[in-house]
Amino acid sequence: MSNIQWFNCFSGLRFGANSNAEPQRTEYERDYDRIIYSSPFRRLQNKTQVFPLPDSVFVHNRLTHSLEVASVGRSLAKRCGTVLINKYGSQWPEESLRFYSQDFSSVISAACLAHDIGNPPFGHSGESAICQFFVDNAENLISGKKLRDWYDHSEWFDLVRFEGNANGFRLLTHHFPTRLPGGFRLTYTTLASMAKYPCSAEASDKSKGLHRKKFGFFQSDQQRFIEMAERLNMRLENESPRSYYRHPFVYLVEAADDICYLIMDWEDAHRLGIISFETASSALLRIIELQGQDMTRVNENLNGLV
Repeated sequence: MSNIQWFNCFSGLRFGANSNAEPQRTEYERDYDRIIYSSPFRRLQNKTQVFPLPDSVFVHNRLTHSLEVASVGRSLAKRCGTVLINKYGSQWPEESLRFYSQDFSSVISAACLAHDIGNPPFGHSGESAICQFFVDNAENLISGKKLRDWYDHSEWFDLVRFEGNANGFRLLTHHFPTRLPGGFRLTYTTLASMAKYPCSAEASDKSKGLHRKKFGFFQSDQQRFIEMAERLNMRLENESPRSYYRHPFVYLVEAADDICYLIMDWEDAHRLGIISFETASSALLRIIELQGQDMTRVNENLNGLV
């Protein structure tokens, strides 16, 4: 991205009414707090990550995974913010310098915290079960009308390709009963940082690129997604079916997610006795060695664990 795009791709504006600023918390810190105190976030503790029904062995679930991803994402954002300021900062207004030095890490950690919030129980298997329900029952009569005929073509795609990422955007932005308009009322910036697949179900096509491997919003939520994308100057790829290119902050959230699940799956497999300590440690040591780390210190720490 050019420096012009970097300094106009964020905004403290949010869905719903923008409340008065608090001196104690930034807009992006409030995003983090709203997520972590929410019921949908707490429900992640009952959703498995990789190993289902682990009994008394304390392996990761979606909640512990999300907390770890938020921690890694915060660190990545601090490093990247420093790099961006050093490279482009001399040309930036004060607002941009303040954002990348103080707020960027809060945005990424909040987005990381909520990145799995729309996933159903049992993860991808749960998504497949929801999709299969609608496929299997398409011809069943509901109030004298086939289930399939209650929806238009685009809406039906949402159901037979049900996607946790799109459901996450809905959970965070939809006006549910007993909630205020705007859902969680998160900033556009935090929401865009979660949008790994900024397209509709009809536009999803992995042959067109990673950003269209899946989809990120349901038809009922498309106007809210458009509002967010336009506020942040996201590049429109296709108008119909609707697709955008990713917001750049997405890549940090994705990197944090990848780092955490690759390491924790290894850790959980060891805890469950699937792989030995020697197998786990030797694989990780090779990675550390390739990074040019001080192996003497690493081995001293490792020996202290045995």
